Amino acid sequence: MKITKVEPFIVHCPISEIADSFNQTAVYGMPGVFIETDAGIIGTGYTGTLGNGDDLIRDAIERYYASVLLGQDPFNVKKIWHELFWSKLHWVGRAGVATMAQAAVDIALWDIMARVAEKPLWQLLGGDKPKQIKSYNTHGGWLNKSVEELLTDMKWCIDQGWTGVKMKVGKSNPREDYERVRAVRKAIGPDIDLMIDVNQTWDFNTAMTWGKRLEEFTPMWLEEPMHPDDIRSHRLLAQELNTPIALGEHLYTKFAFRDYIEQQAVEYVQVDVTRVAGITEWLQVAGLAACYNLPVVPHIGDMMQIQQHLVAATPNAPMLECIPWAVDAFVHPVTVKEGFIQTPQEPGAGTAIRADFLAKHRVR
Repeated sequence: MKITKVEPFIVHCPISEIADSFNQTAVYGMPGVFIETDAGIIGTGYTGTLGNGDDLIRDAIERYYASVLLGQDPFNVKKIWHELFWSKLHWVGRAGVATMAQAAVDIALWDIMARVAEKPLWQLLGGDKPKQIKSYNTHGGWLNKSVEELLTDMKWCIDQGWTGVKMKVGKSNPREDYERVRAVRKAIGPDIDLMIDVNQTWDFNTAMTWGKRLEEFTPMWLEEPMHPDDIRSHRLLAQELNTPIALGEHLYTKFAFRDYIEQQAVEYVQVDVTRVAGITEWLQVAGLAACYNLPVVPHIGDMMQIQQHLVAATPNAPMLECIPWAVDAFVHPVTVKEGFIQTPQEPGAGTAIRADFLAKHRVR
């Protein structure tokens, strides 16, 4: 089998406006690629953005990766991964745009392999049997919601069957965050898992002070409290807090995860298949976490479509985040019932995009 065509694309999915401590958007971006073979099999891969930088990712695939792919056997996925990593793009960027573009390509190759095998990706990766995947809901906890809206949405999530919810913090005055967390914990009760996400914006002193104060509300974890490149500060914070540290959304390589894990600066590994360079590297990070007996709970830049397969095939991945932004985009959208994701049965990686959605929302 040979790759005969590489077609990058950008899709913008409209969503209700959301905000965290430094992002605000009404668009979920899906820059990606269709990879066609001489056997007529087309694999689809994509990464996830908030609608910015999509053109850079598309151009990286078109200008630097397509020429490497043409004529290759897609089953040589590890060889291709290595060649893409050491392509000409390597010299101007080994993270961010470069790895996210490579993620889209790598996902498309795994999609091809699963389609040829006529198996869902989780089964190709060694998952033993269909199962439900526990999830927690992030969509009710955005920072632009009033306290009243926050409580209404959190209660709705619980009524739908979720036993874990996440909320955003990072207001300019941390006392306001404290009061919002207190209100949520009071509303949901002591038995619901509550995750707290800072989205990087605290400095070390703020994280030490308010991370300790928020322990009163027994959070399951404190997510991305500080700058993701500052491993030292996360290590010191992890030593002082009873609350586990979760991060990985803005780590782009297995080496970055290695350094965090070895420094004991992370306790929930949130590796995202659309941020590291695809499924090939995601599996390496998950295996590394397993060596340290750490759980993998992915950040879902893919909107659950791909990582539901990865979690289903990974013993140290107990749970998956849920944000239902792009369910209308896919031929076989993720299915969530009473807080559990139903393991997909269709061949492939779950990435096939509906033709009508593509026609309506593709960026020309």
